[in-house]
Amino acid sequence: MDAGQGLSTDEVQSLRDALAAGRRPRVVFTASAGQIAGQVGQVVELTDPEVSDEFVVVRFGRDELPFSPADLAVAPKGAGRRVAEPKPEPPTQEQPPAVAEPEFVLDTPRVPTPRREEPKVEQVEKAPARRAAKAVKPKGPAGLTVTLAYAEGEWTVAAQQGSKALAKPYVVKPAEALKMVALVDVPGVQEAVEQILGTERAEAEQQAEKLRAELAEIEARLAELREAR
Repeated sequence: MDAGQGLSTDEVQSLRDALAAGRRPRVVFTASAGQIAGQVGQVVELTDPEVSDEFVVVRFGRDELPFSPADLAVAPKGAGRRVAEPKPEPPTQEQPPAVAEPEFVLDTPRVPTPRREEPKVEQVEKAPARRAAKAVKPKGPAGLTVTLAYAEGEWTVAAQQGSKALAKPYVVKPAEALKMVALVDVPGVQEAVEQILGTERAEAEQQAEKLRAELAEIEARLAELREAR
């Protein structure tokens, strides 16, 4: 089977569209995949290519492993999952012929292996060194987003990791918000925050002056009532 030269950008997008439609497209491993070149697997997920070059997750046997686009090619129509069985070497006078086992078997092999008492499915656990190395590679954590927002006179902070909300928006004091903004060295951001806080100060001073005037009027009225007694 021709393993191809790796997935193109358009083919990666086609895989993404197929997954979104609920399908699991088949791919064939290229020569850069090592000993499993020519084998066929199913794409089950596409992770973030900015986190790792190996963002194409392929189900191969009983494992789901990440590969790079260079390790894969689109499987031709009718491509099966069975591995071609190697031909046995011709017998010699000193050594009797032996039945060769496939190096990696996805389905039940056609030629039984009488020396093994274990179930045939246990042969799936035999993996090339490349697959074993990939299996221990942990995936990176999802991205963390912390948002500081201002709306309707209140500052709020929220936190989210991937698609999971870690903290719903909650109100913080303007002084705390200003400390957070001070950590962001971006031109224009601190000026915008200072403008917002200046507007709030002016509105608060106006409201305080109004309350003082109302309080003075009430105190004067109270003084008149005391004199009239």
